[in-house]
Amino acid sequence: MEFDQLIERAMAVRTRYAEYEQKHYGTSWTNEELALGFVGDVGDLVKLVMAVNGRRNIPDAETKLAHELSDCLWSVIVLAHAHGINLEDAFMRTMDELEQHLIQANSA
Repeated sequence: MEFDQLIERAMAVRTRYAEYEQKHYGTSWTNEELALGFVGDVGDLVKLVMAVNGRRNIPDAETKLAHELSDCLWSVIVLAHAHGINLEDAFMRTMDELEQHLIQANSA
């Protein structure tokens, strides 16, 4: 699957969540609430990484870790879209910057 297809799928799911939120709560989540939800997902992710590495006891941790990583990716995609950020372009620029930093650090 291409990255733009991942974005389309993530946004389709977000639209369905927004409809659900509107129906049940009278409003959909704000960007700030989406970011807070992401923070909660990251907390769950950390616990699962600890479990997979033997520091916590969580049954079926590997499967749950895959799910939580996907949740986090979904949140990042949704937040980027909400803020008008082309995530694919931003990612490539950031990787270029990191590589350049490493080249400079290794030549010093």
